[in-house]
Amino acid sequence: MSNLKRLCIYPKDIMRITGRSERYSRLLFKKIKDHFGKEKHQVVTFKEFSEYTGIEEDIVNQYI
Repeated sequence: MSNLKRLCIYPKDIMRITGRSERYSRLLFKKIKDHFGKEKHQVVTFKEFSEYTGIEEDIVNQYI
């Protein structure tokens, strides 16, 4: 089995990374989708989350 990781982030991951509530995480997730012009069915990547929040991608990957 390979060492592949997920490419997309979910509100539960945002909760773990930020230490904030589920409600805050869902709101931030929606803001990121709006910022990048994503449609409902499209996913948010770790790179987009990092770019939006200013948290380095390497640090984000440690939480996943």
